[in-house]
Amino acid sequence: MTPNPLLLRRLALGALALALVSAIAFVSLRTGPLAPIKITVTQVHEGTLGPAIFGIGTVEARRSWMVGPTVAGRVLNVKVDVGDVVKAGQLLAEMDPIDLEQRLSALDASLARAGSAQTAAQAQLKDATARRALAAANTQRNQDLARQNFISPGALDARLQEQASADAAVQAAQANLAGSGQDMSRLKAERAGLAQQRSNVRLLAPADSVVTTRDAEAGSTVVAGQPVLRLIDPSSLWVKLRVDQGRSAGLAPGLQGGIVLRSQPQTTLPGQVARIELLADSVTEERIAQVAFAEPPPGISVGEMAEVTLQLPATAPALLLPNASVQRQNGQTGVWRLNGDRPEFAPVELGARSLDGQVQVLKGLGQGERVVVYSEKALKAGARVKVVETLAQPTGKP
Repeated sequence: MTPNPLLLRRLALGALALALVSAIAFVSLRTGPLAPIKITVTQVHEGTLGPAIFGIGTVEARRSWMVGPTVAGRVLNVKVDVGDVVKAGQLLAEMDPIDLEQRLSALDASLARAGSAQTAAQAQLKDATARRALAAANTQRNQDLARQNFISPGALDARLQEQASADAAVQAAQANLAGSGQDMSRLKAERAGLAQQRSNVRLLAPADSVVTTRDAEAGSTVVAGQPVLRLIDPSSLWVKLRVDQGRSAGLAPGLQGGIVLRSQPQTTLPGQVARIELLADSVTEERIAQVAFAEPPPGISVGEMAEVTLQLPATAPALLLPNASVQRQNGQTGVWRLNGDRPEFAPVELGARSLDGQVQVLKGLGQGERVVVYSEKALKAGARVKVVETLAQPTGKP
C-alpha cells in the first residue's frame, strides 16, 4: 500500500511543531524569564575579626600663625618668602610708620617741658614754704608784742593775714607740683603706647616656623588683623580625619593606624589619634579626629589628602558572613538562607564589621548554613535558584 503523501506531510509538520514547542519550553526554563535565578552562596563559619575604622582627611598644622599689623597701614617691605625657615623673633616684614617718629619726637618735647614745669613747681613750693616760715615767725613776735601792748591790734591782724596768705601759697605750690607729676605720668603713658605702636610695625616671627603664604607685598594696604604672612610649625603636622558616624564605634584617642598620603600611595606612614573633636559635622554626618604622624615625612604638603586606617582590638570568636550577603526586607536586616534548594529570608542581628567585607552574626543563623551572597536579580521566598561559582560571564578571545 502506498503511503498517503498528505498524511506524511502532516505527520512531519506535527513532529516539527512538537520539537519547536519543546525547544521553546527548554529555552524558557533554562535561559528565559522562567529560568532559575543564578546565585553564589557561602557557608556561615566561625572566626575572629580585626575591625578597623577608615576615613579620609587633609594634612593640617596643629600650630600655625597669621602675622599682620594691629592697625591699618601700608606694607613697607617683606623680608622673607614662601618656604623660608625662620627663627623666633626674626624680622619678617615692616609696615610704614607714617608719622609715628614725629609723634614720638613731639611727646619727647612735651615730656621735657613737663619736666621743666615740675622743676619750677618744686622751686615754687620751696619758696612758698620759706615765706610761710618767715610769716609764722613774724606772727609769733607780733603776738608777744601785742600781749605787752607794744603794737596795736591792727598790726597783729596784718601779720596774721600774711601767715594765712603764706599757707595758701604753700598749698597752691603743692597742687602745682602734684599736677605737674600727673602730667608727666600721662605723657609717659602716651609715649609708651606710641612706642608700642612703633614696635608693632615690625612684624616678628612668634616661633621657629616655616613661611607658607605671602599674602601682601610692599606697597599694599592692609587692615588691622589682615595677615601679611602665614607660618606653620612643620613638626606639628597631623591629619584632620573625617569618619562616618555610623562606622565610628571604637574611635578613641591613642588608636594606632596607618596614613597613606595621596602623593605617596605606596607608602603607609604610622600614626596615632591625638584628639577627637567634641563637635561633629551634622551636615555630612561625620565625626572629626586629629591623627598625628609618628614622624612627619619630608616633602609633605599642607592641605594634601590622606587616607587613614585605624586598627581596633580583635573581636572574640563568632559566626562570620560576607557583608555583601546582608539585605533589608520590609525594614528588617537579614540574609537569604537556602532551605534545601529554595531561598528564605532570615532576620539576623549583626555585630562588628571589618574592612575586608566580613561581618559578625550574633543571632539568626547557625554554623554551616548556606547563605546567598550575590544573585543576578532580586530574590523572593521559594524562588527557583541555581548555585554557580560566579555571576560574571567569561569573556571569549576574538
